[in-house]
Amino acid sequence: MENLATNEPRLAGLKVLVIDDSKTIRRTAETLLTKEGCEVFTAVDGFDALSKIADHQPDIVFVDIMMPRLDGYQTCSLIKHNKVFRSIPVIMLSSKDGLFDRARGRIVGSEHYLTKPFTKDELLSAIETHVGQVVR
Repeated sequence: MENLATNEPRLAGLKVLVIDDSKTIRRTAETLLTKEGCEVFTAVDGFDALSKIADHQPDIVFVDIMMPRLDGYQTCSLIKHNKVFRSIPVIMLSSKDGLFDRARGRIVGSEHYLTKPFTKDELLSAIETHVGQVVR
């Protein structure tokens, strides 16, 4: 879908960071979001993500919960405890759709929770819900 006034993709210029240890999930999200005009960065785990957040200052972050080294909860908590990055919306990704996981995500500061596999509409809806906080 394009912005009819400018013929630009509706999310043109939005910087998105996708953190997941699954190459398939990273590639799927990157492909879907790039088609919508987003500038997409990917990271394989929380440690990889922290340097990319500092380098690229994304507008929104999608983070998998279950990852080696630094999991999604720890990664989200680190983002939300950093005064420079705490305003970046963080969307948790998980293959589990449990109440406990959703609650724990909220506790560490995530704004939203998506269950994998997610659809293009779910991904875009999550961005649109939180993009008002980040659009320049």
